[in-house]
Amino acid sequence: MSRLLIVVEKASDWGSYHPSEDVILAKDYLRLPIAAVEERTQVINLCRSYRYLGTGYYVSLLAEARGHKVIPSVRTLNDLRRRSLYGFDVEDLNLRFANMQKQVALDHDEFEILVCFGETDYEPLRDIARQVFEAFPCPILRIGFERESRWRIEAVKPAGLATLEDAQEDVFAAALDRFSKKIWRGRRSRRRYRYDIAMLHDPNEQLPPSNKKALKSFVAAGKELGVEVDLITRNDYARLAEYDALFIRETTSLDHHTYRFANRAEKEGMVVIDDPTSILRCTNKIYLADLLKSRKIATPKTEILYRDEPSSLAAVAESLGFPLVLKVPDGSFSRGVVKAENPEKLKIAAEALFAQSALLLAQEFMPTDYDWRIGVFNREAIYACQYFMSRGHWQIYNHGAKKGSDRSGGFKTMPVREVPGEVIKTALKATASIGSGLYGVDLKQSGDRIVIIEVNDNPNIDAGVEDAYLGEDLYRRIMSEFLRRLERKRLGVAD
Repeated sequence: MSRLLIVVEKASDWGSYHPSEDVILAKDYLRLPIAAVEERTQVINLCRSYRYLGTGYYVSLLAEARGHKVIPSVRTLNDLRRRSLYGFDVEDLNLRFANMQKQVALDHDEFEILVCFGETDYEPLRDIARQVFEAFPCPILRIGFERESRWRIEAVKPAGLATLEDAQEDVFAAALDRFSKKIWRGRRSRRRYRYDIAMLHDPNEQLPPSNKKALKSFVAAGKELGVEVDLITRNDYARLAEYDALFIRETTSLDHHTYRFANRAEKEGMVVIDDPTSILRCTNKIYLADLLKSRKIATPKTEILYRDEPSSLAAVAESLGFPLVLKVPDGSFSRGVVKAENPEKLKIAAEALFAQSALLLAQEFMPTDYDWRIGVFNREAIYACQYFMSRGHWQIYNHGAKKGSDRSGGFKTMPVREVPGEVIKTALKATASIGSGLYGVDLKQSGDRIVIIEVNDNPNIDAGVEDAYLGEDLYRRIMSEFLRRLERKRLGVAD
């Protein structure tokens, strides 16, 4: 039997409803020890706000890391945040809404309905309310409509318990009761039959995951296999459905068009690398730390810092010692990572980074000459590199270096078979918890101790670096996996 947890941000938010042992405060849910949440659990996140990197956002993020079924999911939150993403779903709903417009007889040109778990008390639009909820599963939604030449959906926005009026609280309570007893199914993906791959890149990106020569090698490898690979940019979003697969070769982020591309591609039934779930699980270090801990995978000693608890800095310093490392959850290429050598620098760094995120990651400092990078695709190690620290710096990338100087360290690429077996084993164990996509696993090795630093979706594959041992065969192996997945999709065979 599964456990239900209803997460609210403040105790007063649940004041209008009957007391329940299922209700838990967000701050308490975020701090739950792993052992306390191992059973099958459904989480209903009713935080006041779901803004990016806020408390409500982290409730959904960590719920998914813990293997809980949560509503709203992080994917839904990202879908709702930007109209540029959800507009395509809304336009589809507008076509269905057109058949119901005769039932909407109003004198004014705009109105709004409340939707609680897919239900509304406005009879003419109950079917639309259900369809909007299926597209954007969120406990409380407000759907705005406007009339120009005809009625259309103008906005879909999440709402909090505190915004409900007395009568609406009754609607919510009844809908919550019914929802908690239902099994909701996802929509089926469509299958396609063409063999064209869209490779998303940004020609102006300063630190792209693949340089120009590598992009050309991917295109050439695809052609050898009978697959057309087209380079596209963020301006080609409307054309995405023309392709059978999406290969993202641009630095990803949840609050970014790369995630919207991945999300749209998956909904279109395309083969996607990086898939939205992998982006979700890899791009936020708070999520990843929680996930790896729950799977008992070795990492540096790690603590979570909370913006509303400045006193915790002293406890973290005592636990980890100095120097220690602070990280913004969604940093990349060594950005948003600060080393603090003493309490004063820790306080200054924390204040600066807390301006970006409600939670920070603090880790013990593990100095090494290099980091391992193991490239993993479809649960198999395909390349191995040692990335050396930038000269005179403690990181691989030194963003503070003067222009024209060495901003990154050297590298050594080698056959996978020459890497210590425990390094490969740890890398594969970490990615098994994330998916079967393309990942770059960063590890540190100090004597017999091997720990995961992070697992990256969209890992670097640069000509002259990661391909230094395999050469063009690295690109053929990756494109061959795309072809295999396309063929299985065409045959209706699940991976």
